[in-house]
Amino acid sequence: MRLIKKRRMWGGSRGGDIAIFILLALVGIFMLFPIYFSIIQSIKPVEELFLFPPKLYVQRPTMQSFEDMLKVAGGMDVPFSRYVFNSVFVSVVVTVAQLLFASSAAYVLAKVKAPGVRAMNKIIEVALLFTSSVTYIVQYIVMAKMGLIDTYFALTLPYIATPMGLFLMKQFMGQIPESMIEAAKLDGASHLRICWQIVMPNVKPAWLTLMIFAFQGAWQITGYLFVYSEQLKPIPIVMQQIAASGLARAGVSYATVVVLMLPPMILFLILQSNVVETMAHSGLKD
Repeated sequence: MRLIKKRRMWGGSRGGDIAIFILLALVGIFMLFPIYFSIIQSIKPVEELFLFPPKLYVQRPTMQSFEDMLKVAGGMDVPFSRYVFNSVFVSVVVTVAQLLFASSAAYVLAKVKAPGVRAMNKIIEVALLFTSSVTYIVQYIVMAKMGLIDTYFALTLPYIATPMGLFLMKQFMGQIPESMIEAAKLDGASHLRICWQIVMPNVKPAWLTLMIFAFQGAWQITGYLFVYSEQLKPIPIVMQQIAASGLARAGVSYATVVVLMLPPMILFLILQSNVVETMAHSGLKD
């Protein structure tokens, strides 16, 4: 009986199961192809980079592109370790701040009955439609008025609050049973304690997913509009400068892409099971 139910869930027949598997495999290959192509291009010698039609494999793999990238980075006025520190510092600060602010605000919007909450939820939904580039001019004006241009604050403050993170946390906190919240209030727990000691452990998959998305976005921060000092620049903008030297550094360009995508990929691989749990999470029931 259980086997019959399982077969009905996945398509109703062996042919349906095979079709679904093939479709998912094709989608997976399509999504992995850019990563594979970047890695292959980064280990190709120069003469193989410009073959036409381009080959999807490498005949004589080499690490010369990575060596050239390190040589160029090592020849800069500022040590390369400084750029690494800037990116790691900004990524950690933005990720932690997003988690704190999104979780706190989501608890209020999901579990605190206050005037204006419904209107605020609508504003958040509308904010999801806008890209970050729409607010660049406003952000620059605000930063300039506050005297934060060319500081670490310019690299972190504009990114610590995102509508996507707030919406994600609010949706999952909304599934927490009200009876659990009321029981905690009867025991004398404050809203702060309820949020961090009761609600947060029950939405662990959600905030781990938010952590992945926040780190991925923070790692790609360039800050080219707000930061001009070489000592404050993060890795992405420095890598862009290294790669922007024409065809002579085509291999270096692919090497920089591989270096930049490694940290988010490693974090995702570590926490991927929680991401899957988040997508399949059905919520708590009374």
